[in-house]
Formats: sequence, C-alpha cells, structure tokens
Amino acid sequence: MLTALTLLTVLTVLTAAAALLSRPHELAETQMFLFPLFTGVKSFVSLRDSCTSCHVELSLSIRTLMETTAAGMSSAVESNLYRRLHAILRELETDTQAGSACNKGMLRWTLHKKVENSPSVSISMLKVLVKELEKAERIDCKIRIIPLLHTLAYTVIQSSYVPDDLSERIYVCLNRLVTLPEPYCSIGLNYAKLLKMERNIPGALYQRRVIAEHSLKNEHYPLHERVFVFVDQAVFPQTLLDAVKADVKYGAADWDTLSHQRRVLLHTLQAGLGKQCHGRQLAEALEELRNVEKYFQDVVATVEERIEDGGSERDQYSTRLQQVYHDILSATGKNPSSPANLVGSALPSPEISFHVWTKEDEIWNELVNFALVVSPAERSSAYLDEDEDAKRASVISTVSVDSGIEGDLPLNEFASMMVEAPGELEAQEQQRSSQFFRRACVRWPKAGNKMTLMMEAIKESGMMAGGGSGGSLPKEEKNFTARLVIMGDDSTLGRLGKAYHNIRKREARHLFLTKRVNLEIYYIPVSSQPLSTSPAQENVPGLTDMLTLAASLGKVDPWYECNISSLGGMILKLAEMHSGVGGSSEQNTFLQDIISYYTRTAQQPIHIPIYSVKMSFPGVDPKIVEDVFVCQLDIDFPEFRPFRPTLKDTIKGSVRHKKYTQDEGGGVVSVIYRRASISNREVDRGMSLTTCGVSICHAPSRGTKNLDSLNVDFRDPNPARPCVPTLRVTRISIRTLEQKTFTVCLDKDSDRTFKNVQSIEVTPSTDPGFCLQKIKSRQTVEEDDSGLSRYLSKTFSLPINTFSGVLL
Repeated sequence: MLTALTLLTVLTVLTAAAALLSRPHELAETQMFLFPLFTGVKSFVSLRDSCTSCHVELSLSIRTLMETTAAGMSSAVESNLYRRLHAILRELETDTQAGSACNKGMLRWTLHKKVENSPSVSISMLKVLVKELEKAERIDCKIRIIPLLHTLAYTVIQSSYVPDDLSERIYVCLNRLVTLPEPYCSIGLNYAKLLKMERNIPGALYQRRVIAEHSLKNEHYPLHERVFVFVDQAVFPQTLLDAVKADVKYGAADWDTLSHQRRVLLHTLQAGLGKQCHGRQLAEALEELRNVEKYFQDVVATVEERIEDGGSERDQYSTRLQQVYHDILSATGKNPSSPANLVGSALPSPEISFHVWTKEDEIWNELVNFALVVSPAERSSAYLDEDEDAKRASVISTVSVDSGIEGDLPLNEFASMMVEAPGELEAQEQQRSSQFFRRACVRWPKAGNKMTLMMEAIKESGMMAGGGSGGSLPKEEKNFTARLVIMGDDSTLGRLGKAYHNIRKREARHLFLTKRVNLEIYYIPVSSQPLSTSPAQENVPGLTDMLTLAASLGKVDPWYECNISSLGGMILKLAEMHSGVGGSSEQNTFLQDIISYYTRTAQQPIHIPIYSVKMSFPGVDPKIVEDVFVCQLDIDFPEFRPFRPTLKDTIKGSVRHKKYTQDEGGGVVSVIYRRASISNREVDRGMSLTTCGVSICHAPSRGTKNLDSLNVDFRDPNPARPCVPTLRVTRISIRTLEQKTFTVCLDKDSDRTFKNVQSIEVTPSTDPGFCLQKIKSRQTVEEDDSGLSRYLSKTFSLPINTFSGVLL
C-alpha cells in the first residue's frame, strides 16, 4: 500500500515537472518550486518506503531528473539573459532617434531589475557577461567594453554568492584589459582591484557600500557618503516638484539603521559561507534577533581585519563567519544543519537629500552641514537663527560702519584681509576658536562661526591622525564623500559653474572642505522643451536647444547617452503621471535606480572648461564686471535684427532689391582673437566687421581630450553678403567702435543678462587657488612662472562624472 502510494506521488511530481518544463519562458520562476518539491518527495520515499531496491531506484530517478531540470533551467535562463543583453548592445551600436534612445536606457534598467528581483539568476548573468566581455576583447569591439564592465561589476556587488571558479575567470578577464588604451585600462584595473578584494573577502564590497552610503556607525570603516540632488526651479514646474521629490526619495522612510544592518549580515554571511548557509532561515533569524548591533559589529570587524591583512588565511575568515552564523541561529532557536538555500539581499539605494536650488550659496551650505554632521532638525533652526542674526547685523552696520573692532567686520571683508603668513593665521584662528566652545546643548553657530567649527574639526582630526600634532590631514583621511547630482539644462550648468568657482575661491583662502570632503559632480540633463527628433526641428527659429552640453557628453560617452542623457525627458513625464492623479498612483523606483546606478559606477570625469568674461560699461567712471560661463555667451544688439527678405526683395533690378543688398543693419565691432591650435603658438589677430549678434560657445568634438576652445559665430544683418566663417579660438575680445552698446547673456539664462555693455574679454578661467598662490609668490619671489610651475595646467574646469570619460 505504501509502495503504491509512493509511486503515485512520484508520478504526480513527474507530471507536474513535465508540464512546467514545457513552458521554457517560466523556467526561472519555477526553479524555486521544483527543487523543494523534489526534495520533499525524496524525503517521503526514504521515510515511507520499506523496500530498499525501490527506494534506490526512485532516488536515482529523482536525482537524474533534478540534474536534468537544473541544467535545462540554467541554459534557458542564460539564453533569456543573452537575448536581453544583446538587445542593449545592438541599440548601443545603432545611431537612432530620440525615441529609440530612450529605449536603450530602459533595457538596461529592466535587466538590472530582473537580477535584483530574481537573485537566483545572478550567477547565470555573470556567466553571460564574462563570456561577452571576453568576446568583445577578442574581436576588439571597444564600444561594448565599457557597458559590459559596469554591468558586470554592478552584478557582482548584488550577487549573494559567486563561485570561486567564476570569480577567478572574471578576474583573469579584467586583468587582460590592462593592455588596452585609456580609458579601458583604467576602468578595468579599478574593477580588477575591487574584484580581487571581493574574491578574497566575499561580501566586502556590499558591506562597505551600505556602511558608507547610510553612515552606519562602526570603528573600522568610518566613511560617509551622501547624494545631494539639486533641481533647477526654472526647469521643473512648481506643480511637479513634489512628485519629483517623491520619486527621488521613494522608500527612504521604510528603512532604518537596523534594517541596513540586517541586510549587511545576511549578504556577508551568505557570500562568505556560500552553500553552507541557509539563507531563508538566516533571514528569519535576523528578523527575530534582538541584539543585531553586536553581530553586525563582529562581522564588520572580521571583514575589515581581513582586508588589512591583505586577504590571507581565508579559512580563518570562513571559520569566524561560521561561528557568527551558528550564534545567530542558536539565539533564535533555528536549526543550523538545514540544507543550504540562498536568498537575495538587494542593495539598498543610497541616502539621498533633495533640494530645490534657489540660492547661489546653497551648495556650499549643504556641504558644510554634511562635513559637520548637522542633523535636519538643527539645520532648520539654523536658518531661523541666521536670518535673525543677519537682520541684527544689518542694523548694526547702519549705525556704525567701522567700529574698529575686528568682530564687527562682515565675514567677506574679514576674509579678504587675511593674507598673513601661515603662522600668524593659525595663531589668530586658535584665538578665535578659544572664544567659541561647545556645551551639552549646542546652539547653531552664526555664519562667521561656521568656519571656526570647520577649523576645529580639521584640527581635531589632524591631531588624532598625527599623534597630537596639528598637521594637515593626508588625502586618505577624507572620510566624507559628497555626490552632487544636478538636474537641469544648460543654464543650470552655468549656475553650477559659477557656484563651483565661488567654492574654489573660498577654499583657496581657507582649506575647509578640501581637507574633509571629496566632491563629485554628476549631471542629469532635463529640459521642459521636447527633444528634437529631426534636423529640421533643430533649425526652427525661436527654438533654442537647452541641452547642448548634454549632447556633447553623449557624443564622447555613448553609455552616458544611453542611461542618463536619453532618459532625462522621462523624469518630467513620470512626475506628470504621478501628480495628475493627485499622487494616488503607485510610485516606482525608476528615478531612484537611475541616480543610484549613475553615482555608483560613473567615476571618470570629463573636464568642461570654465571661461571668464570681463564686461566694461560706458560712463565717466567705467565699470567692470567679471563673471564666468560654461556653455555659451550670446551678444545681441537690441536695435538691430537680422533682415528676412521676401520674394520681392530677391528680384534683381527692383528698388527693394537694391535696398536689401545695401542696408547695413548692425553695429561695427573690433575683434581681437587667438586661434586654437595643438602647438598653442598662435598669436593674436584682429579684424573689424558689422554684425547684429555674436554667439560664443564651446562644443567638444569626439575623441579630443583638450576641450578648452571656443566656437565663435557672427550673425550678419544682411544675408546677401557672404558670412564670416566660424572661428575656433582660445580667447577673444569684442568692442564696439560706435556709440552703441550691446546685451550679453550667459549660458542661455535670462537671469544672467547684462545690458548696455561696451566691450567684453573672454579668456579661460584660472584656478582661484593658483591665482592666490601667484599673488603670495610675488611678495617673496621676484621671478614668476619659474621651475615646474610653467608646465602645470592653470585652466579651471568643471568635472562632470561619466561612465568612460572621453573615448578615443
């Protein structure tokens, strides 16, 4: 009776398996169902069947079926992943319109979401990726290498367990990329170092990533990272700001420190123990565990100690993880001898703060608050105190302009006077810091004391690192990394260039943030106008392309074009969908995933030069205004407009034709410029011409690392005359020769428009730090630009992180 029942049960299992195997598109989803079912039947047979021979035959049959099913499932999963990956690579190599470009980024996002939602396919995904990477390196298809590298590294971090043989194969493949030119060798070498660490200390990359991005307290890895998202209010309508903020910070309130500690424990123990770990029981035990902090600190100490040892003695590392694993299961009453079953532990999104960029110095304030570890509650009360102090200071300054007391001077005037020797400066800072000390209940300091706090924090860290000496911090002691994500158009990048220049100017006098914070800048282009899908739309009168720099970045980095530039238009569409129904629709993690992937993998900066412009205004006392721009400078004569002829104007011999060919509807300007050349030995040239407007912009070409050149186009008021060819220059000055003025607009920003300008001078901006050092050196050294300083690059640029930098 038992034997018949057993055979009937096995027959039922085999029938169900055959039905499931007949649907290959569902193999990955049914794998988790078949294996426990087969295991249960096998246990049932061993317990109920008294016939030994029958038991042996049934066990062998079930084992053979399980092996065949596993091989079939693995092959089907790899084939599915192979098709998805090749769809991405094909779209990457084709030059398509904007609609298809958006599809490229969506293909990458859906592939990563599949791996994240189905952890069992991560090993198959790694096999497909390394196979394609080896093929791309063998056939010298370099356009595929960068996407495959980033996808491979991102999958390794998310994988719960990577077999040793597969890890060794990936490491060997990455080492072969070192022989390739830049940037392939740099990116391959960087990922090879990380994978070597992960191979010797499984789970280290995931653990360090979560600890840094969420500032989990520990004594062994005190690094802090934060993503600051700044959106331009001029690009994002007020009605959509709340929806965009909800998309960026989706799910942030659902996670706390304890949840992140559980994730780290689950992933590290599974990665280190592999098939010896029962992931499902471990996850349940961590949810029931009370003292998670203790085990979290033990695992962090174990991983960091092994990293310091160079990855030696892996058996000892596994033994310590095995002990922690048994202690957790024993503390919750779980059975440590259960069969292995790994579960996924998705990498949580980093901590993201959302800001609507309205004030010029808001970036500086947020970076200082981050370096001083100021909580949001203290930050909100700080602005109230600063406003009250600012009003009080304005009243005092009205009564007494110069009291003779150093403390009454405004902060900017006081900073401009501090050009003393380093010894005197340090003595003054020590005297000022002694007047401000912290108590148990700290009130937010004034703006003048914010720098004092920074000096205190730097000196305390320097004394701890240098054994009591007040020396400066070495580069590796920068424990804070601020990832600045800017969302907007060309005018937003212009504001960013100006803000970055002001930050460097402050840091040139007092190295506060430079000693504590690593600043990385990321750019997500977003525009309220529709993307141009045809060349005809690009030349429509009155329609200005607000994403020219984004297009330039996409030309030099195709993976940036696929994942970031092409998806910028979807951000406003998603916000409109969510806000159109009153926010009741289900939020998704699309924007959050894009920001996470961009900030984690894009580590190759493209340096966009910042140009300085000096504008002079007419008058008895000529006024000179200095500013900077990144993208474009437009000159316009308001009283002159380009003449648009009609059909009658083009008829030869007519009166209107003569007037059309003889009118001079523009201003006469004098131009002095220096052509751009590789040798950089060009001399200044000059000319004069009549024009109704000038456009000065920089457009980097594909395959060039030296981007510090400008394209100058003159708009002739009379289209009948031959136009002046485009000039490619490094510097230029334009001055009116008549009693006329023009209007200057910087970076297509209407708020940065200057009227009644008489002349301008455009030159590459110099690093403010170099300028200050040059002023100080002139006080002690008579000869300037001596020694190695003449060979150093003094041009100031805006570093935008991309996936590959510049592809040659």
